[in-house]
Amino acid sequence: MNPLLDDKTIEFLLYDVLDAEGLLKLPAFAKHSRETFDMVIGNARKLARTALFPVYREMDQSPRFEGGRIFLHPKMRDLYPKLLELGLAPATRGEDVGGQSLPLMIDSVAQTYLCAANLGVASFVILCRGPAHLIEAFGSDALKKKYMEPLYAGEMTGTMALTEPHAGSSLADLTTTATPTGDGDYLVRGQKIFISGGDHDLTENIVHLTLARIEGAPAGTKGISLFAIPKLRDGKPNDVHVAGMVHKIGWKALPSLIMSFGEQNACRAELVGEPHQGLMYMFQMMNEARIGVGLAAAATATVAYHEALEYARTRTQGRTLGQRGGPQIPIIAHADVRRMLLRQKAITEGALALVLLTARYADVAESGDERAKLMLDLLTPITKSFPAERGFESNALAVQIHGGYGYSSEYLPEAWLRDQKLNTIHEGTTAIHSMDLLGRKVMAKDGAALRMLLGEVETSIGEAKTAGVPEALVARLATAAATVADTTMKLAALGMGGDPEAMMRHSVDYLEMMSTFVVSWLWLRQATAAKKKTGPFYEGKLRAAQYFIETELPKIAHLAHLCVTAEDSYAKMTDEMF
Repeated sequence: MNPLLDDKTIEFLLYDVLDAEGLLKLPAFAKHSRETFDMVIGNARKLARTALFPVYREMDQSPRFEGGRIFLHPKMRDLYPKLLELGLAPATRGEDVGGQSLPLMIDSVAQTYLCAANLGVASFVILCRGPAHLIEAFGSDALKKKYMEPLYAGEMTGTMALTEPHAGSSLADLTTTATPTGDGDYLVRGQKIFISGGDHDLTENIVHLTLARIEGAPAGTKGISLFAIPKLRDGKPNDVHVAGMVHKIGWKALPSLIMSFGEQNACRAELVGEPHQGLMYMFQMMNEARIGVGLAAAATATVAYHEALEYARTRTQGRTLGQRGGPQIPIIAHADVRRMLLRQKAITEGALALVLLTARYADVAESGDERAKLMLDLLTPITKSFPAERGFESNALAVQIHGGYGYSSEYLPEAWLRDQKLNTIHEGTTAIHSMDLLGRKVMAKDGAALRMLLGEVETSIGEAKTAGVPEALVARLATAAATVADTTMKLAALGMGGDPEAMMRHSVDYLEMMSTFVVSWLWLRQATAAKKKTGPFYEGKLRAAQYFIETELPKIAHLAHLCVTAEDSYAKMTDEMF
């Protein structure tokens, strides 16, 4: 049976590579131990393998939209309480709000098992956690009592109601309005689209955390406020309606809806925090969701990798070169199948390491460590994008390894390929995150985050040399570090010289360059840890590190060239030329 994730790889990443036990030195996590970490992961792993994964194929279908209501797959009524029993919705929060003060790093492993098993089902945990944490951080005591407590308990779910049909990702152009009622509430009117979990039949109530503009507010993002809009208010309907359902190619168990607020001018809302601070508040949930999308992408790539690996080991076809007659051989014996499998392994295990490293920085940043906060900010757009973009490639390889069976719905890889494509778009497209990375994150505080990253890489290079990692791999990463530093300086000079368009023209290539560099660094760290052990498992890590560093890292020289020369082929294209 497909294991979803390799348990030994998870243990290796947590305890040999990324020092999960080092988090126990922080006061917030002092009550925990490796045993409690493993217990949380084990409980999620068991539910993922025994309950969620067996019904994934059956639940790969859109919910039913009938009479203005959304009805989920009937299996959700059995699975949702089991998800809640894991206690993961409030797990990373403090005991004062019903949490366990669990490191996000450990929680992320648990979530990855669940997402690998059944992505749409696992997402309902996030519909509780994200909205509850936002209200915990910025809501009044009354709002916490009304919404935060039932959200963390899973008695209510919530949404992020940002996007509008005419505006897309351009939140400055939102037109949803909020009019004061005079009694402390607001009447909200507008329409939102792509609202995950905007309606369902699991919980009686749903709270929509909605961005809107108070009448008379400044234009642009500075005039955006955040509101809590319940589906039911005091047990009665609150003029919140499902205007339509988006029929997605993947993540089908989780409905994506068009929501209409205030059709009868009776949609009452409560302001969260201060007026005109809504976008800043929402960024907390957005950044958490971005790491969550990277996690989902890594999970989706990993489960497909293990499916392809099992298929390659059991499917017999053809014979070795020069062999005449005799029985057919498992296709894993063919060199090109091993190439595709090793590429999947390098991508998926690199993506898992990236997600867990970013979660670890989030845990340390929560303790007030400003250096960790810088690294978290720098890694977030990379963590959202690399697992999704390269994960899609990895998922396509899983289809390819299955051959003609791969593109049939009787086999699972085509479903995971559909699921994966959403992750390059969810929570901001790759281009949006590339602009965030180059235009904000690496330039912030005179490049402090990038300098910190380069310092971490330098330390890892020294450790790799001591461990006996092949010099060629170490040298490649050192050369790449110099390329990254030089490229960033030249792009900064373009921007400061008055040509921001040239600076940002190849921001997607810059993101790919940085992603490849960071994941190569993580593979060097895995190689360093593997060098200290013996056996085929650790030899496999060394071969995957060799593969990624030798085949992917040299590409950053070309990406850097495109960035610093501001290659302008597509910039000069006009509408008519297409």
